Amino acid sequence: MAVPKKRTSVSRKGLRRAGQHHKLYRKFPQACPNCGDSVLPHTVCPACGHYKGKQVFEIKVKAEANAEA
Repeated sequence: MAVPKKRTSVSRKGLRRAGQHHKLYRKFPQACPNCGDSVLPHTVCPACGHYKGKQVFEIKVKAEANAEA
């Protein structure tokens, strides 16, 4: 059974992974289809509380602001 003679250093491992698919990509925000606010992909919109066209949670701040006005 083949066993490495010496431990692979962190820098050598990093050099090996640098040009491959181990890269971390920046997540670009998209427009929410409900309110148009910018939202990261696969997350609930913090402005309106919608996810995949469904209301996930109610926003209390907007409800209180509308009640006062």
